[in-house]
Amino acid sequence: MNKEIIPAYETSDGAGVKIFRSLGQTQDVRLDPFLMLDEFCSDNPDDYIGGFPSHPHRGFETFTYMIEGHLQHEDSMGNSGELKSGEMQWMTAGRGIIHSEMPLQKNGLMKGFQLWVNLPAREKMKAPSYRDIKSDEIINLDEGNASIKLIAGNYKHHIGPINGLSTQLDYMDIAMGIGTFAFDGFTNKNYFIYVFEGDVLVDGIGIRSRSGICFSGKINVHSDKNSRFLLIGGKPINEPIFQYGPFVMNTKSEILETIDDFNSGSFGKY
Repeated sequence: MNKEIIPAYETSDGAGVKIFRSLGQTQDVRLDPFLMLDEFCSDNPDDYIGGFPSHPHRGFETFTYMIEGHLQHEDSMGNSGELKSGEMQWMTAGRGIIHSEMPLQKNGLMKGFQLWVNLPAREKMKAPSYRDIKSDEIINLDEGNASIKLIAGNYKHHIGPINGLSTQLDYMDIAMGIGTFAFDGFTNKNYFIYVFEGDVLVDGIGIRSRSGICFSGKINVHSDKNSRFLLIGGKPINEPIFQYGPFVMNTKSEILETIDDFNSGSFGKY
């Protein structure tokens, strides 16, 4: 895979929440199995106070990781949970769910990420599910000049709290000082590094904050100062994608069926 740089661009979603979108900024800017990666980051309540009111999903999974802040999740399955600093929420939309993500804070910094991961056709109509990943479940590793929070997947025989997915998701939050971090990835998986503090060199290619780079296999990340980035990886699904907003299926006819199902109330009520 060619190492493609993808800068995030500023936009808004939900009820006017300010976000920075890298993967998914158009339907051509994806990295199988990843559909979208958003960063939300502001200490201005006007940028986030509207939150993400009730909305539906079908056909993929969402992973919401909070660096700093406080959100509440509620959904049509009757789940309710709070997402606090250092925690992850994992939701499988499957055949359909309606949920909301609303701020419980009125001021201060809100900073975090939402990643959309596609599901293969055989799993798109599975039962929806939801799980909170608390900060004490996340594996903390020391790699010398790099501190790793392992949230999903395997790294050097350590297993994150999210594992066993068909997409073989890797999700790591890595903070670096001065030096080099060598990552030994697989050639049959797609990876994306997204820098959100400082800047780094990935195999000599400069990546600034709020930019990312796609790769596969082995890479070296070098930092000349303190930096922090997400490293995500997954096994490509290699299936057609037909997306209509919050619905991600394989064909147009499946999307039309999804719209009918939602309008008829089969996603449940919330």
